[in-house]
Amino acid sequence: MLKGKTALVTGSTSGIGLGIAQALARGGANIVLNGFGDAEAPQASIRALGAEVSYHGADMSKAAEIEAMMAHAADRFGQVDILVNNAGIQHVARIEDFPVERWDAIIAINLTSAFHATRLALPAMRKSNWGRIINVASVHGLVASAEKSAYVAAKHGVVGLTKVTALENATTGVTCNAICPGWVLTPLVQKQVDAKAAALGLSNDEAKKVLLSEKEPSMQFTTPDELAALAVFFCSPAAQNVRGVAWNMDGGWTAQ
Repeated sequence: MLKGKTALVTGSTSGIGLGIAQALARGGANIVLNGFGDAEAPQASIRALGAEVSYHGADMSKAAEIEAMMAHAADRFGQVDILVNNAGIQHVARIEDFPVERWDAIIAINLTSAFHATRLALPAMRKSNWGRIINVASVHGLVASAEKSAYVAAKHGVVGLTKVTALENATTGVTCNAICPGWVLTPLVQKQVDAKAAALGLSNDEAKKVLLSEKEPSMQFTTPDELAALAVFFCSPAAQNVRGVAWNMDGGWTAQ
């Protein structure tokens, strides 16, 4: 389905981003990975699926590095046809205690990077009259939780950016949609599990149950594979008129 297309997935050396990149590779797309840490193993996993792959280690808090990444993708594969804005970081604190530098970093990486990558991808997508922009937002793009002011603000902003992007391209072959996961057991969430286990004197499994019980009625973590399947659907012909949605996959979190 995606043969000849190129997908750039930010924050894709592990977790949700890597899962989405692998699913798009199975669909036939060339892949550009981005993120910190080990880049060799993620690239090898994409090659094992028979896809072409490249990597760029852009710091998503820096506009110039995002521009370099997009230029790298165009030089390597011609253009970015599928953009998945997934890069994100987290910090938890009350507003009055929230470090200003952490606020700035979260807004830059979780929200502003999506704007920069989108503005740079759109011209080529519009010229070819086909493109898919998928923003990995969060259930926190729809509802709030205490002590997550920067993350909630950024993810609400991502949902808003998704809607505007969809509207501005509504009469073209370019679509933009957001995925809003609930709890996914990524390294980011595992840190919250570990902190809860330490604070409450619980085992890791017990802490996971406590975390899920607070918000997610299904008592199940959403998996990267499930989110990746939704991303592939957004790229399919069946989703050509799905535009500007914030699709929550949250085990009933926002149904309460």
